Amino acid sequence: MHRLVRDPVVISGSVAVLLWGVAALVSPSFADWNQLVTLMTVASFLGVISIGQTLVIIAGGEGIDLSVGATATLSAIVASRFMDGTNDGFLGAVLLALGACCVVGVVNAVGVLAFRVPPLVMTLGMIAVVTGFIRLYTGGRPEGSAAPLLRTLVAGDTVAGIPGVLWLWLGLSVLVVWLLRRSPFGWRLYAVGANRTTAYLSGVNTAAVKFSAYVLSSLFAGVGGLLLLGYSQNVYTSLGTDYMLNSVAAAVIGGTALIGGVGGYLGTVIGAILLTVLDSLLRIMQIGGGEWGDAPRQIIYGLVLVTVLTAYGRQKRLRQ
Repeated sequence: MHRLVRDPVVISGSVAVLLWGVAALVSPSFADWNQLVTLMTVASFLGVISIGQTLVIIAGGEGIDLSVGATATLSAIVASRFMDGTNDGFLGAVLLALGACCVVGVVNAVGVLAFRVPPLVMTLGMIAVVTGFIRLYTGGRPEGSAAPLLRTLVAGDTVAGIPGVLWLWLGLSVLVVWLLRRSPFGWRLYAVGANRTTAYLSGVNTAAVKFSAYVLSSLFAGVGGLLLLGYSQNVYTSLGTDYMLNSVAAAVIGGTALIGGVGGYLGTVIGAILLTVLDSLLRIMQIGGGEWGDAPRQIIYGLVLVTVLTAYGRQKRLRQ
């Protein structure tokens, strides 16, 4: 029971339920089924983008991918341009968008592994590169829109009025949890994150593992961008900006330690839901908006992240 109470997944889940209860008391309509489905739908975009972030952080070496937001935007812009509101060439547009995202992941991995650029610096620099490319590609005016098929896959009702994106998120969650806990790749990822030298001496190709983590991070960011496109139907140049910090926060709040080798995607799912509930509660309480914009909400997000990082900061000393 003592270990269970200290489990980050349990703590985050309890806080998410508590925040949801407070929101329901403030606004009774918040507890409606439709509102709950909408809440989970919004959380799913952050959850999908945070998949790759979780993999990179687990891989250790101060790994972090700040370029996921820009990569998600790139995916949506490329796909919308080639879809242009029709189903013609739908598959080609999706593959092209995800391919472009994988290129970003490869560049990140090469910079970190081959040129020894710190992950924070490398991925921060890639934001500028990707953003600049987007401006050149679109001329500052993104064109096109989501294909009807994508809109149906993302927002179309399926069983019990649940949008398709939630079933997709559920499937990806099961796949990623299995990948981390039951596959050789997952075992190697944790081994590299826990102690890269020991993993190397045990026969693990540490460079290949970390390379895969960065490519997968950009790939899942691209999938998240496609889902955002299907949900919003149109695209703009700051579509994925908010997910840069929130994807890190979701992973860390769910128990994935920034030192690597500790955590899992189930906690990230809970973290994504918690942040979405927190944002909804702040909006219900009318915190932010007006002349202040989103600044008050961003301050609270930052305070939550700093608090969690402080709580997990002891893990590095314990590991040493």
